[in-house]
Amino acid sequence: MEVLLCPEPSLSIRIAEPCRLNRLNIRSSLRFPAEIGGRWIARARLPAVKAVIDSATLDQLGMTESEIRNPAVSSTYRSSKLPKPNQTVLEAQARVCTGPEMTKPLSEEQAFKVFDTILRSVRGELKDEDRVSRAQLGAFFAGMTIRANAFPEATQWSEGEKRAIGTFWPQLVRALPPDVVFIADPEGSIMGSSIGPQFVGNDTTEMRLVGALREVLAGGHLGYEEVQGVLRDVLPLNVEEDGKDSSKESLVSAFLIGQRVNRETDRELKAYCLAFDDELGPPPVADVRSLTHYGEPYDGNTRFFRSTLFVAAVRSCYGESSLLHGVDWMPPKGGITEEQMLKFMGANTHLTPLQAKDLLEDKDLGFAYLSQREARPSLYSLIQLREHIKKRPPLATTEKVQQLVRASGREAVVAGFYHEGYEEPLLMLMRRRGVHSGLVVKGEEGALSMTTRLKSGNASKGLPVNYCSGFRSSTTASALEVDGVSRQSFSIVVDAKDYGFQSTDTPRTDRSVSKNIELGLAALHGQKGPAYDRIVLNAGMIDHLLGCDGAEDVHSALDRAREAIDSGRALKRFLNYIKASNKMK
Repeated sequence: MEVLLCPEPSLSIRIAEPCRLNRLNIRSSLRFPAEIGGRWIARARLPAVKAVIDSATLDQLGMTESEIRNPAVSSTYRSSKLPKPNQTVLEAQARVCTGPEMTKPLSEEQAFKVFDTILRSVRGELKDEDRVSRAQLGAFFAGMTIRANAFPEATQWSEGEKRAIGTFWPQLVRALPPDVVFIADPEGSIMGSSIGPQFVGNDTTEMRLVGALREVLAGGHLGYEEVQGVLRDVLPLNVEEDGKDSSKESLVSAFLIGQRVNRETDRELKAYCLAFDDELGPPPVADVRSLTHYGEPYDGNTRFFRSTLFVAAVRSCYGESSLLHGVDWMPPKGGITEEQMLKFMGANTHLTPLQAKDLLEDKDLGFAYLSQREARPSLYSLIQLREHIKKRPPLATTEKVQQLVRASGREAVVAGFYHEGYEEPLLMLMRRRGVHSGLVVKGEEGALSMTTRLKSGNASKGLPVNYCSGFRSSTTASALEVDGVSRQSFSIVVDAKDYGFQSTDTPRTDRSVSKNIELGLAALHGQKGPAYDRIVLNAGMIDHLLGCDGAEDVHSALDRAREAIDSGRALKRFLNYIKASNKMK
């Protein structure tokens, strides 16, 4: 049995079992019309239930700490079955498993601490969360090896790192498993080991991976077919408790982080993007006039209101269907996701692509959510490994550009990004998908939500928040010809005040799933404020920038989004989706 904690602010919808603790029901004071089913939502009137229970209360309940979860907080959705990484080595990975300019060499003190931790772990002296996993070893040593082989002098090994490696390597080479020694010294040119040059893997599926890794660890790049072949050989990844697949775990970690450290080429990104398109067979085709595929960052929001789920309900009111996809929880941020919100409200988050197609075609719905768990199980199998490699792998980019369901009408892809330099690769992948329109948005936290807040004078480096770039189908003679479809490219920084919005701070959610839902549903109920404005802005601007029918004039597009909310239609569709998803068999 698990205790479900519902801290302030709290929200309940009468289509799923309410949160309970010692028989206390947290209810609301804002009721929706009877025709929507008597559902209700608002701030709790009862005293807040603390998210932390003391040991005396646990003893009284007869439960252990592991049996308590708080579904109102995003971190709760991390599976308790996932072993946690060693924090000392994880912090080192954050410094050395990154690009040629961003890498921060370890100081001598840091390096000695890290290599001592690794040595004690492989000797069996560290247990449970203190143990350094095989995935961590693969990622850490891959970063170190590529730095030694291919990085500029400023981000190669520091003198402190060299002294630490010189001290510990004679002991490590005898204690580390052969696959990790190979990653650390693949050709014997760094530490003079004879193991690396002779290593070929433990089975046929590892042989291609090892061959590809030799090129990656040297700072090189791979072809499209080679990357796809490796991914299809090793995935899904099954990390068994008896350690049978541990060598594969370290090699796959090194491969994924190595490709990101080397900065993926277009052909490598295409391989990651398309490798598992047919994993479940050809995608179903929804009979809809227009379908937008939303590619939010899978690791969610940790600070600000995430609006896309509510934007999808708004756009569905005037025939713009939306397919959202993601996961329940994803590192490194482990923030709020659409799946968490839907699950918290009682929606079915285990839909198949065929069931999502039916929901998209439903005239009373027009949007759907698919979990990577059901749609791309091979990629979902990497969640544990992705936590242990620390930095985002190439998949963090390519999983946002998916077509899990196709459409009989026009299609568009929208994806969020944060780091400058990834906007063009994302648009390249969208063009490769053959969609009519594509859009990348630098929203808050690198998500899709554009803000109404005015830009500050000390804005961070890089592209500003609300930067948008994309392409849309066009009939003008000046449009680019790509794959036989005429497309017009554009870029813009959206300034909300140009469209009549007042500057307001974005609502903070700080990992609170219930707070994000409360803000979104209150806005769909017609409550004016920052959340309402952001839903309208994002719905109307997306319609306009993608070239959707009826959105040629941006002010008309925004008015259309407001009307969908103020009429109650968007709220009704949103709540109907929760009910309809549970009827899917």
